[in-house]
Amino acid sequence: MLGITHLRHISLITPTLNEQSNYYESVWGLDKVYEDDQSVSFRGAGPENHILNLRAGDRKALHHIGFGMADNIAVDQAAEKLKELNIPIVSEPSYLDEEGGGYGMRFLDPDGRCIELSAWVEVHTSYWRKKDVDPMKLNHVVLNTPNIDEAVDFYTTVLGFKVSDWSEHQMAFLRCNKNHHSIAFNQAEHASVNHIAYEVDSVDEVMRGIKNVRKNGFEELWGPGRHGPGNNIFCYFKDPAGFVIEYTCYIITIEDESKWESFVWKRVPHLIDRWGIAGPPSKEARAAMAGEPDEGWAKKELEEQFHQ
Repeated sequence: MLGITHLRHISLITPTLNEQSNYYESVWGLDKVYEDDQSVSFRGAGPENHILNLRAGDRKALHHIGFGMADNIAVDQAAEKLKELNIPIVSEPSYLDEEGGGYGMRFLDPDGRCIELSAWVEVHTSYWRKKDVDPMKLNHVVLNTPNIDEAVDFYTTVLGFKVSDWSEHQMAFLRCNKNHHSIAFNQAEHASVNHIAYEVDSVDEVMRGIKNVRKNGFEELWGPGRHGPGNNIFCYFKDPAGFVIEYTCYIITIEDESKWESFVWKRVPHLIDRWGIAGPPSKEARAAMAGEPDEGWAKKELEEQFHQ
């Protein structure tokens, strides 16, 4: 049990940095907190320093996913445990040279994804600019994996997550706090980002978000609807680079661990969308969620260093 407290942010590599940056600020509802020629970071309405980071690159891919920890001692202890288990370390514990600072380290998961653990990151106490829709935080990230059992085993036995629910043997929903899931895995042919969910305050904001996206010349990909696992309201979209993003609200919180039992949900239309409005995702939505094969930039760098 590493002591992970919450999901902080996601960092994405994109070949359309300027277009992406404009979309998330003017359409999606985030506020820009840092920008240079190669990177842009955005905050939500909550105190987290940033919930999205975009980095310029030749193709779209995941750069890293950031999780919070209580303090530097927790980060150091996590690093020691990961080393004992021979988990590939991308960067040793140190003060972070990124927006918000803090103290952290990075490692690889079984699919070669770069995961960051951090503490002491600066938080926001400043004014939040109200918009048509105000995403508060990053609620969850869903990842495609060619081996769902290996992924679930790693995130539970090594990182300390707990399985909240399964969607047959196709998806697993994992939590690190009271939120029903902060990360989920979908069985697929390759590793990639499936979708990224931003939490808003209410169903009214989900609907205002749909209106705002349409007003700016984009259309929803799937939804609105209400899922079975997590019971959350959803609506999915594609950003300019092709990443699938979601407005969500009212996801289940697990207040009493002793009374919660994970459930295996059937993959049937009335449980995929309990309202029966959106129905199952279309072929276009499924193709977008499949993403492009992502071997992991950090994995490649470590392999190159090993062979030098």
